[in-house]
Amino acid sequence: MFSSRFHWDLKPNPLTQALHRRRQAGEPILDLTESNPTRAGFAYPPEIVSALNQPGILLYEPSPGGLLAARSAVAAYYAERNITITTSGILLTASTSEAYAYLFKLLCNPGDEVLVPRPSYPLFEFLADMESIHLRQYSLSYHGEWGIDFESLTAAISSRTRAMILVNPNNPTGTYLKSAELESLVSLARDRQIALISDEVFSDYILPGATGCVLSLVGAHDCLTFSMSGLSKVAGLPQMKLGWIVVSGPHDLQAEAVEKLEWIADTYLSVGTPVQHAAASLLEAGAVVQREIRQRTLRNLAFAKDTLAGSTANVLNVEGGWYIVLQVPRTRSEEEWALGLLSSEGVLVQPGYFFDFESEAFLVVSLLTRPEMFAEGIGRLKRYLEGK
Repeated sequence: MFSSRFHWDLKPNPLTQALHRRRQAGEPILDLTESNPTRAGFAYPPEIVSALNQPGILLYEPSPGGLLAARSAVAAYYAERNITITTSGILLTASTSEAYAYLFKLLCNPGDEVLVPRPSYPLFEFLADMESIHLRQYSLSYHGEWGIDFESLTAAISSRTRAMILVNPNNPTGTYLKSAELESLVSLARDRQIALISDEVFSDYILPGATGCVLSLVGAHDCLTFSMSGLSKVAGLPQMKLGWIVVSGPHDLQAEAVEKLEWIADTYLSVGTPVQHAAASLLEAGAVVQREIRQRTLRNLAFAKDTLAGSTANVLNVEGGWYIVLQVPRTRSEEEWALGLLSSEGVLVQPGYFFDFESEAFLVVSLLTRPEMFAEGIGRLKRYLEGK
């Protein structure tokens, strides 16, 4: 009766089951996986609420690409980062997940292929299945810092490859694209007629000391490029449901892509009017939250490095974003480490296989966690490692 898209194993994994049992028993949990800024104890300015108090929200003015005022607010966001774009190249979506769905519809026929980095965010598989397309992975390798394995990338390209996804910075490794990598990618995409899709939701969260990083692909001219972001990370407002796609590339391709994207968007008209009218104010007020997030991630990163220095947990190099990757001894599987930490110490971390790391053993920790909880959790993690 139901679509073959629903082929996933929907049973809870062992870590989810263990977490449920612990919650049912009322046992304490030090959650080092927090990814929702609205639950992380930040002081949101009252201007965010008042931004929605505008008379324009009572008038329905469907606009497939998004209201001009909202697209102008997005253009102003980039202008503050010394990136000049016109509103004609901006298309609003309810989220980056929806943006991926639009782009898969735009670029792919059923059975076509899109390249995705490994490790990376696990949502891609579900989004691809929903659009009846296939994913092929290319590797990110670590040699003191993360980088694209171009041998793996070129081997993944086939006659059905339509796009290549870049997560910049990567989630969870916190790696930015480098200038030399971008040059090679653009050349490859142009020659093979492959579009680049750049997920830049964490781009604003670059860490001090990161050098040679490409912060955005907006304005790339030599190949068709789609850059995505949104209020969820830029302003710490995932509940506001406003994202965007910026289309760059050769003029004719860019114009055709925008036209077709507007046809897709017109089918759904999913972006709410209130958040579009509030966009400029939300971006302005959200900058306060963004500063708070930056301060916390810096503080938590410094604490983790200091606390775990000399231990068996190696904090891998990170350049931006909200997460760190810990390399731990391969004496246990990642799942065993995560389950042991939860049962013995009440500390919740994510095992690397959630993000499809190619080898063992890695644990992923969120720097968004409240500092007091983060400090206690990292301290217990160190203690647990020392006891094994």
